[in-house]
Amino acid sequence: MRLSVNHFLPLAALALLTACGSGSNNRPQTAIRPATQGPAADYPMVIGAPFDIDGITHTPSDKWNYDEVGYAQVADDGGSAISGAHKTLPVPSYVEVTSLATGKTILVRIERRGPMRNDAVLELSPGAAAQIGFVPGANAPIRLRRVNPPEVERSMLRRGERVPDRMNTPKALVEVLMRKLTGRTAGVTNPMAAKPMPTPVDPDAVPVRTAALPLPIPAKPVGEPKPSSPVKVTVGVPARPAPLPVRPVMTKGALVVQAAAFSSRDRAQNVADTLGGSVAKPAQYWLVRLGPFSSQADADGALAKVRAAGYSDARILRAE
Repeated sequence: MRLSVNHFLPLAALALLTACGSGSNNRPQTAIRPATQGPAADYPMVIGAPFDIDGITHTPSDKWNYDEVGYAQVADDGGSAISGAHKTLPVPSYVEVTSLATGKTILVRIERRGPMRNDAVLELSPGAAAQIGFVPGANAPIRLRRVNPPEVERSMLRRGERVPDRMNTPKALVEVLMRKLTGRTAGVTNPMAAKPMPTPVDPDAVPVRTAALPLPIPAKPVGEPKPSSPVKVTVGVPARPAPLPVRPVMTKGALVVQAAAFSSRDRAQNVADTLGGSVAKPAQYWLVRLGPFSSQADADGALAKVRAAGYSDARILRAE
């Protein structure tokens, strides 16, 4: 006996899947595993195809050293979960979000594509916005940095729980990041789009006069030429190097984080400006240090941030 086959059911299922995948506001579909499946919920990560927003193409990629400044907005959905939406980072992935108004830093799980506008780099759920202190309805200046947190923190975010705040970003580093953001068009995700492109120069081009005016004819000298006055030559004095910035007083036994050592003062100063530290030269090399810190916990927090910035050889020392 043969059973009858209903040919309408596959078509109905296909229509239902198509309707579910249409999405609102043309948001690209980046389905991920349910967040209740433990560590397996983070794999495989979804990259997705390039997509356009108002004429600008965004190409998702698995970029581990992603570190950007821009603006964040607050989404209407997402509830109390500490989650966010990003245009190009893998889904899911994890980021540290720093408020450039307060220095407060939180850990967020990227779970969807967005925001679907070009003047913001990140969209936070209401729960994440409440944790960092953002008010819905306005773009907030942020630093967004991809990180690889431990599984215990991943698990908390997957369950919709808050991870304890990171140590506040030092004021000096916040000021550097704000200067980086200043002058850029709000929310431009491509840094090159905020910079004027140089006009190409043709090496074979010949300069052309814009006006065919005759060149002036020098007047003939009248009478005997007068001897010219002797030319005074001033010997230039080599410029003195700029004085070092005032370094914090390191009392004996205080805790400091030594980030790196350089043979060049300029390189050391650039790194110190970025990390919010200072430069010292007790011996052969220029040392970049953060501190002093009054407690081991503060020093450990600063060490974690320095290593997360790429200085894996950083360590905690006691000032001598």
